[in-house]
Amino acid sequence: MSKQQKGASNIEARAAGGAACPVAAPFRPTPAPAQDEQHFRRVIEAAPNAMVMVNQRGVILLVNSQTERLFGYRREELLGQSLEMLVPQRFRGHHESFRTGYFRHPDTRAMGAGRDLYGLKKDGSEVPIEIGLNPLDMPEGLSVLASIIDITERKRAEERLRLVVEAAPNAMLMINSEGEIILVNSQVEKLFGYTRADLLGQRIETLIPERFRGHHARYRDNFFDHPDTRAMGAGRDLYGLKKDGSEVPIEIGLNPLHTGDGHFVLASVIDITERLQAEKLQRATQMNTLRQSILDSLPFCIIAISTDGVILTVNPAGERLLGYARQELVGQSALMIHDEQELMRRATELSQQVGIVIPANFQVIVASGSRDVADEREWTYMCKDGRRLPVNVAITAMRDDAGRVSGFLKVAYDITQRKHAEAFIRHMAHHDALTGLPNRALLLDRLEMAIRQAQRHSGQLAVLMMDLDHFKRVNDLLGHPIGDQLLLNISNRLKHCVRDIDTVARLGGDEFVLVLTDVKRRGDLLPVATEIIKRISAPMLIDGHELLVTPSVGGCMFPVDGSDATTLLKNADTAMYHAKSAGRNNFQWFTQHMLKQTEEKLALGTALRRAVESGELSIHYQPEVSLSNGRVTGMEALARWTNARQGSVSPDRFIPVAEETGLILQLGEWVLRTACHECAAIEQRMGRRIMLAVNVSTRQFQQKEWPHIVRSALEESGLGADSLEIEITESMLMQNPEESAEMLRALRRLGVTVVVDDFGTGYSSLSYLTRFPIDKIKIDRSFVRDLATDAADAAIINAIIAMAHSLNIRVVAEGVETEQQQHYLQQRGCDQAQGFHYSQAVPAGEFEALLGAIESRG
Repeated sequence: MSKQQKGASNIEARAAGGAACPVAAPFRPTPAPAQDEQHFRRVIEAAPNAMVMVNQRGVILLVNSQTERLFGYRREELLGQSLEMLVPQRFRGHHESFRTGYFRHPDTRAMGAGRDLYGLKKDGSEVPIEIGLNPLDMPEGLSVLASIIDITERKRAEERLRLVVEAAPNAMLMINSEGEIILVNSQVEKLFGYTRADLLGQRIETLIPERFRGHHARYRDNFFDHPDTRAMGAGRDLYGLKKDGSEVPIEIGLNPLHTGDGHFVLASVIDITERLQAEKLQRATQMNTLRQSILDSLPFCIIAISTDGVILTVNPAGERLLGYARQELVGQSALMIHDEQELMRRATELSQQVGIVIPANFQVIVASGSRDVADEREWTYMCKDGRRLPVNVAITAMRDDAGRVSGFLKVAYDITQRKHAEAFIRHMAHHDALTGLPNRALLLDRLEMAIRQAQRHSGQLAVLMMDLDHFKRVNDLLGHPIGDQLLLNISNRLKHCVRDIDTVARLGGDEFVLVLTDVKRRGDLLPVATEIIKRISAPMLIDGHELLVTPSVGGCMFPVDGSDATTLLKNADTAMYHAKSAGRNNFQWFTQHMLKQTEEKLALGTALRRAVESGELSIHYQPEVSLSNGRVTGMEALARWTNARQGSVSPDRFIPVAEETGLILQLGEWVLRTACHECAAIEQRMGRRIMLAVNVSTRQFQQKEWPHIVRSALEESGLGADSLEIEITESMLMQNPEESAEMLRALRRLGVTVVVDDFGTGYSSLSYLTRFPIDKIKIDRSFVRDLATDAADAAIINAIIAMAHSLNIRVVAEGVETEQQQHYLQQRGCDQAQGFHYSQAVPAGEFEALLGAIESRG
């Protein structure tokens, strides 16, 4: 154990929170309370975010599993290493001086808030983080416990805010409480003439004329003391200062924002130059100085209307916008270009606001707002060709010399593009970017609405959750573009399986959810589930590749299986995973028994974690016998678990749980090291070599450091590499063929024997046997079991033995239980056998006696 690791093992437990703590007062390092190390580790392990303890030299003393998940390293790769391995290269130059300064003046502080701070993951990618530092006064010296928070989602939220702001049709700025500009959109650049880089970090006074700056700081402080949504500039002169020194008349809308980083204000700035020009145009008309040439030159649709709603004139831009000639409009009612239903709706709204009945005629257009200023709002214009055109309309009153209202001027412009942008943003917020299906947010909204409707009518609905079996293989072998096209095809097939009133949503990855409303009985949905499985399982051709994928589907019903959206989705998910456990490519209804099984599995996982730590596990060994001379040549290591409460727990129960929870890595390494020690001891006592076969899980085989673990186990135990057999399955080889071949070559370089277990149940292809460095295969017990009664199984065994021997590969038959099976295998030249005919698996202490008993039979 290194000096740093010893320091970590002597740490006394200290409660350490997950969130970064702001500095409140001068801090004195707190001695760690006298609690046992195991409790301390449990506290750190239970933390919801990554926790890293570092000494004054920057050496990592302790990490939790969240650290492994965040940075992609295993715990063993981090302990004893420099913290700088988690710091991107561009920050390392300052990191040592920062650490030295921190330990010189230790305190509780937060890092990363309000500025960019990143961690470096094992795969070389960076993750945005915030850090809380807490000093600990340890017996080995002062250390610091760092609480690290992944703020990727916050960054994404900020990016979504930037996209929304950028999509706004008018200038948008975000300012902090110090008056600094922290966000602008492209409309700000167009309006003020500055580049984005010019403005970010500058004070807002940069955009305010000199004569207004004296009052602005006081106004800003007052706003942040009493934040509310307000408008500025309406009815009075307000100007912005452009880069070239000119001023632009504006109106401003202020909206306060509160985030974890503080208080901000989002300012919407509207250039009212053209509006003011329209008002000037109105005054010129009142004074009979309006010239038709000016009216005709403006790019906006301008319509002059009498007080009784008759169109007096329209400019060329209005003709182009509406598709009418001027003579077709002049003298007609202004209502001819308005949507009747919209007028009625606005009349009802306005009547409710003012408390009197407003008729759905021209008055509803001009009655709202003061007639002394423009009344600006969105309307729908009805064009000559029948198109409905969304427009922004500013209506101003025209007055005669006596100040009486003589008519109205309507200035309108097309806002179709803005509407499209707003619709796109709304769509993206509620739909999956790849398939266009509803996402989780819209799914929950629709599901809750369907539940309310079912409750009102005492009806039922169904929730089906579907997952594609082995979809990851498509991405890994053919690439993500093929995988994306596959998901698109699947989404289209699903939509054809249900009615228009039903919902098909994508939760993410290869998970889909269907909400089927107005369901009479559960049995009615079986044809639907069958059709889904049939359609999804049908072959599809993508970019020259014929793909066959199958679905696992789980379903539940409202109200019998849940009364709310969250419960229904959880229960459908539980049923789907039981469909996977039942062999995939099938449909399962949710039952309470499934929920109980899931809870039992969680409890079993917790108990298994304790069992690994408390020594409840042991290893039994089943002998492998040479069919040529009856000698015991090897033994297969098999994990066994005896629990104080549950008694003997079958490997069929706890091995899958270990795979799902990730404990298989710790369990598998323990089996390897323990078996190597016990086998070496047996060899030494007996004075002969015994081959040790150890099974390897998929997760273990995917570890790049697995050959190093094997070498370490051999060196520690003293077992020779030529006594160790590593057993893998066919499917493990084919998941990533190139990487698998390199892993096998690395094991072979150690001198270890490579064995393919359960041969015949997977690919069983001669081509892959020639591609991979394989020493031995084990024929699956299912073929041996029916050897005497099934001619096909016998033929398969004959072919396997002949094929393997032609490639100089030895063959072992599993599941040999009778003399007849042994005799048949001997006649066919099978090399070894294993099964209950010889013995069940026994503890290491009984293996030598068992070996003698087997060999004494002859």
